[in-house]
Amino acid sequence: MADNADVRVKICGLTRPDDAEAAVDAGASYVGLVFFPPSPRAIDASIALEIASAVRPGVVKVALVVDPDDALLEELSALPLDMIQLHGHEDPARVTTIRTTLGLPIMKAIGVREATDLDAVARYAPVVDQVLIDAKPPKGATRPGGNAMTFDWELVARRRWPVPWMLAGGLTPQNVAEALARTGTRQLDVSSGVERAPGLKDRTKMIDFIAAAREGGKVPALR
Repeated sequence: MADNADVRVKICGLTRPDDAEAAVDAGASYVGLVFFPPSPRAIDASIALEIASAVRPGVVKVALVVDPDDALLEELSALPLDMIQLHGHEDPARVTTIRTTLGLPIMKAIGVREATDLDAVARYAPVVDQVLIDAKPPKGATRPGGNAMTFDWELVARRRWPVPWMLAGGLTPQNVAEALARTGTRQLDVSSGVERAPGLKDRTKMIDFIAAAREGGKVPALR
């Protein structure tokens, strides 16, 4: 039986210091800050600094970016971040450049709709520290993630990769235990599933999500 203590939750799309503190108090292991203007959860560097400063040591502060240019990388270099999440079309060479430039661990998002989409993990595993397995956005979507969509979890059940992975896409307090049981993941990413409005986190939902994740982590993970 898996130890539920090793289930780690990332609360993404934080826009206010108070919400970040509430996420950490609820037990979040990661907090995510979005630097992508089309997202309703996007923030600027000054707000990011306020939020990051409110997060106690030991909680991983993640910047979510989409095909970042060098100017954005320079802006991020001045912030107290712990990890970069790449959610665009960055190829492995660009990933390596970003990792070298910022000197931070990289998590690469992989959009999934069908089994062949997971082939991308093998291409990125040599140059990243983690992968985020998320639902592919619907046609015409303006954002590569954060669309509150799930995908067929059987596609990742029993899968093992050379780097740690995190499950994202449409997770809520109501389905997180099932997600853990069906996929065997030990890391979860949630944003809209713990909000009362886009970018505004709900303290009770965050508490409920993490409590459900810990309870669900008592279910034997698929092997």
